Amino acid sequence: MAFLCRSASSLLKSSRAAPAVLSAVRLYSSGGQYEYILVEKRGEKSNVGFIQLNRPKALNALCDGLMKEVGQALDVFEADGNVGAIVITGSEKAFAAGADIKEMQNRTFQECYGGNFLAHWNRVSTVKKPVIAAVNGFALGGGCELAMMCDIIYAGEKAQFGQPEILLGTIPGAGGTQRLTRAVGKSLAMEMVLTGDRINAQEAKQSAFELTLAEGNRLEKRLFHATFATDDRKEGMTAFVEKRKANFQDN
Repeated sequence: MAFLCRSASSLLKSSRAAPAVLSAVRLYSSGGQYEYILVEKRGEKSNVGFIQLNRPKALNALCDGLMKEVGQALDVFEADGNVGAIVITGSEKAFAAGADIKEMQNRTFQECYGGNFLAHWNRVSTVKKPVIAAVNGFALGGGCELAMMCDIIYAGEKAQFGQPEILLGTIPGAGGTQRLTRAVGKSLAMEMVLTGDRINAQEAKQSAFELTLAEGNRLEKRLFHATFATDDRKEGMTAFVEKRKANFQDN
């Protein structure tokens, strides 16, 4: 995965289409209407698969339904011999502001561990065709992890990357502790994960370097699931949903 500090505006311009066009785009190919994403093929030869996250009121928070639809769209493009590359983007305000906290707020450790919670998110990283993330605005938590699953990141001037899970009493659970280290280096990655601080596109590019991704994802997933057995994780997510400051008790 490579950070490229270039404007993503050219990839986003044609997404500002008329409502009738966007409605038609939802029906692309796979037999069924997408609820949370817009899907089409672009390019002079219609050889670029284009997926736009489309939950504007929630700043494209990654709910389970949205991620399943992304997986379905990726399957369609992977099987399409005319598609040579795939772009995933959001809006100018938010690529994706994180996972859907309301959806996971009341999950238990048993549910997360037994059901291998978030395992299907990894579909993005297993696509054989090049996947490009065009990022503007917030790419936080799960949004940052989604961007890092892609092979290349084009980051706009207003892009912000961060892993703020610690502010909710949990840790990244979809590759953040592993891919972020390989993207920006151990020191900055630890600072971001342990403080919840954000970096902009220029800072991401200056810190970027490439390393091989190994097995750490599995360990991270189990540690993430384990946070759902703690009172502080429950309090952190509840406080977020209730729009108040969390009262952590270190348990």
